[in-house]
Amino acid sequence: MRVDEFDFALPADRIALRPAIPRDSARLLVLHGGGRPEDRLFADLPGLLRPGDVLVFNDTKVIPAQLEGLRGEARVGATLHKREGPRSWRAFVRNARRVREGDRIDFGGGVAALAGGKAEDGSLLLTFEGEEPVDRLLERAGRMPLPPYIAGKREADARDADDYQTMFAAREGAVAAPTASLHFTPRLMEALAAAGIVHETLTLHVGAGTFLPVKADDTADHKMHSEWGRVDAAVADRLNSARAAGGRIIPVGTTSLRLLESAAGEDRLIRPFEGDTAIFITPGYRFRATDGLITNFHLPRSTLFMLVSALMGLETMRAAYAHAIEEGYRFYSYGDGSLLLPEARN
Repeated sequence: MRVDEFDFALPADRIALRPAIPRDSARLLVLHGGGRPEDRLFADLPGLLRPGDVLVFNDTKVIPAQLEGLRGEARVGATLHKREGPRSWRAFVRNARRVREGDRIDFGGGVAALAGGKAEDGSLLLTFEGEEPVDRLLERAGRMPLPPYIAGKREADARDADDYQTMFAAREGAVAAPTASLHFTPRLMEALAAAGIVHETLTLHVGAGTFLPVKADDTADHKMHSEWGRVDAAVADRLNSARAAGGRIIPVGTTSLRLLESAAGEDRLIRPFEGDTAIFITPGYRFRATDGLITNFHLPRSTLFMLVSALMGLETMRAAYAHAIEEGYRFYSYGDGSLLLPEARN
């Protein structure tokens, strides 16, 4: 499909720079099949789902992956992208033309790394010096890696260390948050449990590649970034059992959805999974593991808007986004969200 079919006009003032407080007071656009959108709140979610439904959260934890440093006298910035080893990370480097293989980048506070070869996606390999665990080095020198559409309008601050982390964050390794989960609070989880709605967790370490623009004119020519994920055997078994009993599997966030789809077979059974996934979901894709989705509002021409269009239909999503813009919904990572429930598929 042509990428420009997924374009739409978004007023700049619709981009949220801070999250809703409290988190579960964010707005929730509810879409059933091809029906008309309903305007609700995240706090209404227990009454919008059915007993036996399963929400699947991503328990990845965002690390302080934004670094500023010097190569000699040249200032460079680095956003870690994907772990390649105990001391090595792929990184997108600002002013990368000033960095050659073998150059040393000093990030301050005793934190330095050697630059390696450039990959197809333009990233460089950074290998951190010394013996101190890299996670501690990042705590000392790194900043929370806010998405570019927020970072371009304000600096990250102390609030973001909490605001850009979900209540499920447990396994360090992400450089971007699974933002649909930011709307959930202990109060909301208690209400969901009381309504008979259960939850499971998996892990997908979200990479900075999630923000890369689609530069191809046709979706068939776009190369998707890869990310590491894991679905435990016990989780897969419980999800299959819940669905067999009539429950719906509803990922919270496109990261959870992409990993579940990577773990599912043609028989629609979810299996244990550990490794990289570069699954790219566009209209025409046959969903195997997903019966719905909770997700934020995505960028024009993005792979994530393509994904929700595959789930609900392109024209349905174009109409839903037009409604959201007209009604003043807040977009992107700190914005409002949607509950997407497609018509049941055989």
